[in-house]
Amino acid sequence: MTGWAWTALALYGFWLLTAFGIRTLIQRRRTGDSGFRGLSGTPGSASWWAGVLFVVALLGSAAAPVATLVSMPVLTGRAPAVHGAGLVVAVLGVAGTLIAQRAMGASWRVGVDQKERAALVSDGPFARVRNPIFTTMAVTGLGLALMVPNVLALAALAALIIAVELQVRVVEEPYLRAAHGPAYAAYAATAGRFVPGLGQQRPSPGGPNS
Repeated sequence: MTGWAWTALALYGFWLLTAFGIRTLIQRRRTGDSGFRGLSGTPGSASWWAGVLFVVALLGSAAAPVATLVSMPVLTGRAPAVHGAGLVVAVLGVAGTLIAQRAMGASWRVGVDQKERAALVSDGPFARVRNPIFTTMAVTGLGLALMVPNVLALAALAALIIAVELQVRVVEEPYLRAAHGPAYAAYAATAGRFVPGLGQQRPSPGGPNS
């Protein structure tokens, strides 16, 4: 299992470097701003927990392969097919993350500033899915967990999924409705939340339904 653990750790490091480090440098060079907005909400609120759980997920995804290297057992035993499938899924997730970030262009942000108004991106991968970056991050997390499926990896994946759900439903969507009004309502009625065809927000007399 050490080979899979080292591979998972290297892939995770590459993902962090490209999706956050290099992406931040590109954003700063293009706009003069890093794009990082940090935690939102008061401590203990749903939006605050979203940010905290993202941090937990990131730390846990690094800790899982390290734990395997120091002899923490995996839950599947030696299962090359599972670990190999995890590698394929993780690589696809990393590639998808970078593609979606590129499509977001100058509107890319980590976190939300409620006073800020960035352009609504609705083309490329965003044409069918409103949150492709979060989707591909979850795919990456799933792949990494399959590569070294120990308790820490599963906990990190669970933290990531909960964080994404909270961030999208409690922070991002209310912000986008307020910032873009009818334009976002029309977009949300046609594009799925995380995958095409699921989670559209249909307008109704009482307001959009999620």
